[in-house]
Amino acid sequence: RSYQPMLHLLPLLFAPQTDFATWFKGYDACFILRETGTGKETIYNAKRVNQAFPPCSTFKIPNSLIGLETGVVKDENTLFKWDGKDKGREAWNQDHTLASAFENSVLWYYQRIARSVGPKRMQFFVDRLGYGNRDISGGIDKFWLMSSMKITARQQVDLLQSIYAGKVPFSQRSQTILRKIMVIEDKPGHYTFSGKTGSGNGPNGIDLGWFVGSIKTGGKRYVFATNITGKTAWGPEARRITKEILADLNLLR
Repeated sequence: RSYQPMLHLLPLLFAPQTDFATWFKGYDACFILRETGTGKETIYNAKRVNQAFPPCSTFKIPNSLIGLETGVVKDENTLFKWDGKDKGREAWNQDHTLASAFENSVLWYYQRIARSVGPKRMQFFVDRLGYGNRDISGGIDKFWLMSSMKITARQQVDLLQSIYAGKVPFSQRSQTILRKIMVIEDKPGHYTFSGKTGSGNGPNGIDLGWFVGSIKTGGKRYVFATNITGKTAWGPEARRITKEILADLNLLR
């Protein structure tokens, strides 16, 4: 069975100047961009946008909210000490705050949050968010890592829209701190670019990459999700492609 990805524009947000498929050459992929004020969307590969995948490190978005709401972390400056054991990445082999752990996607920090939250409270808050398939059965510190938890690109965008509107069922304080630590680039008068990568190693060398986030520019906010699978299809690659698309759509200027 063959399926040809296509650009789906209903309702129209951008008349593309380029074939979106060129950005994703070599990958199975999808992309969804939504203007939050109007709900208008640009979608590449509409079928895949509604297909669920493990969230991988994009789960650090809700995990941050849950950690803040439960008091496991007090704010973005809450420091967890590194245990001195090699974590596989140089950036992970040091003490981290919530802000630096989010920026560097520090797995051990967020696993500590999840274990401290515990299965009962984690399930409560995952259900409260309506996050993906809500399945944390894969283990309290790994269910989001190529395991039981699954989420679609559209669900990612739905959550982001609610977060940036301050409408998820969490305190405004928790949402404000999350939005702050998600900022990657802030260029006053131009744009604020925020997001989170996610990467997973799949079977037969077929990897999974996410990049989800927001761009605020020209008085408008857009939320997006990019999802790719293939060889070396990791989060940083999804982020690179996303930035090129946003630049092509004249949103990064």
